[in-house]
Amino acid sequence: MARAVPERDTACAVAQAAAVIGDWWSLLIVREAARGRYRFDELQRELDISRKVLTERLGHLVESGVLEKTPYQQGPPRYEYRLSAAGRALLPVLVSMQDWADRWVLGDGSLTATADADSAEAVRVHTLPGTRLPRLSLPAHTGGELDPMDPGAAATVLFCYPATGRPSPLPDGWADIPGTVGCTLENRLFRDAYETFTAAGVAVRGVSTQRPDEQRAFAAAEDIPFPLLSDTDTRLAAALRLPTFRAGQLLRLKRLVLVVDRERTVRHVQFPVTDIPAAVHTALVLGRALAEGGAAQGGPSRGGDA
Repeated sequence: MARAVPERDTACAVAQAAAVIGDWWSLLIVREAARGRYRFDELQRELDISRKVLTERLGHLVESGVLEKTPYQQGPPRYEYRLSAAGRALLPVLVSMQDWADRWVLGDGSLTATADADSAEAVRVHTLPGTRLPRLSLPAHTGGELDPMDPGAAATVLFCYPATGRPSPLPDGWADIPGTVGCTLENRLFRDAYETFTAAGVAVRGVSTQRPDEQRAFAAAEDIPFPLLSDTDTRLAAALRLPTFRAGQLLRLKRLVLVVDRERTVRHVQFPVTDIPAAVHTALVLGRALAEGGAAQGGPSRGGDA
């Protein structure tokens, strides 16, 4: 269970936060709730945790207001444990911890917007095929919020990118960070192929951590016909454990492409993306095949070459 905060630290917000989520299991439970695992049995199976410890940690997180306990079955009673507003506010902290470990624990400390094909980030991303995208919504440049997956399409291509340089200037040294250059090009290539994607029954969504108003100005200037979604609160990044990097004091998504089927299952991944035109072409080929019912399960690819 959580440790009591020493009297000398009662006004210390770091100590108070550690008392709520500083425990190993509590952090991992929040991670799994962000990934769409809400029920006791699936949490226990995923974490390989004892029932006693899981019961204690869930009770603590509910009592602390991080999780909300809601019934989904009456006889016998069964409950789901979903993130509250306070719990969702922890997601940028969770993603920041992941980003720090990817760079400084699992990596060599280099600042990069890409990754080696055999890196821990790539290994993690390439486990995504076969997993389901949790139900969530993100602010869209068109107004309101949208599901990252288009429910009316046979397949959805989600391409994540670090940031465009319009309308807000990019941070100093941006072009010196490997993998950052090419976001406007990528959007333009998806724009130019949009009618072909649509004719094939494939939806397109762009995702970055830029604000919706920034995305709106960019979309207007570039005539972007598909929704640009803002993951400023890192809900999608946390749900899929997407790789990030920090530049200009903000978390940015590393460039990758996902193809998701109508059942919300990730079927294909491209990461790292080193050839943007090839990645757009590959996304079209994979999306069309999935829409036609001919795509094989899984099928991660690297660098846009398939």
